[in-house]
Amino acid sequence: MTFREKSVDEIIELASQADLHSIEWGGDVHVPPGDTSAAARTAEKTKDAGLDVSSYGSYYKAGVEQDTPFRTVLDTASALGAPSIRIWAGVKGSNDIEPEERQQVIRDIQDAASLAKDKGIGVHLEYHGGTLTDTAESARHLMEELHHPNVQLYWQPAVGLSLEERLDSIETVKPWIRHVHVFFWRGTTRYPLEDGQEEWNAYFQQIPDSGDRYAMLEFVQDDDPEQFLRDAAVLHKLLTPDRP
Repeated sequence: MTFREKSVDEIIELASQADLHSIEWGGDVHVPPGDTSAAARTAEKTKDAGLDVSSYGSYYKAGVEQDTPFRTVLDTASALGAPSIRIWAGVKGSNDIEPEERQQVIRDIQDAASLAKDKGIGVHLEYHGGTLTDTAESARHLMEELHHPNVQLYWQPAVGLSLEERLDSIETVKPWIRHVHVFFWRGTTRYPLEDGQEEWNAYFQQIPDSGDRYAMLEFVQDDDPEQFLRDAAVLHKLLTPDRP
């Protein structure tokens, strides 16, 4: 999530300045689940600026009790005009979860995906530590177990892995990669995307090309708008190297 402290209008203005195509709106600040009026207003503002909504970045945790049911998240995504919803594959890593807990996560994701499919909305799993997508092998195993046509994965470079290991992870989950979170860290310290341009060129060469896949900037260094604009310029070069 980037620019939580900024308003919807400010974020749209920044995305427009950066000549980006879309925004993933988060469910923690800007489009809270259940506030369909806010979702509809945000959808209208985004469209009026000539931008798409790439997805609804929810914080729904599959398989655990929580205050907001998935149907509420789904209704909000629908009001936002989001073609997909990001959810999380539980709250425990693959080595820490009990078999019955794992099955509950799987059942919940399958149920959510079926509900969303009825509204023409995809369900995408965050690729993240502390969940069942904490490693490429676990993510692949999960997707094979889910075996649901309406579930796909995000991908992002996992902390603590080498370039080669990250490239291997892309190969492992390649059939299910939908969208990509783009940032550059050393350890857990944020750096300009320009510093990671060579690495990201390697990632994008290995990720299958798709006209409906979004590469989404996040974790901008110091949450600095000027750095965001510079990162966006680098992203344009990575995705369209012939761009003037």
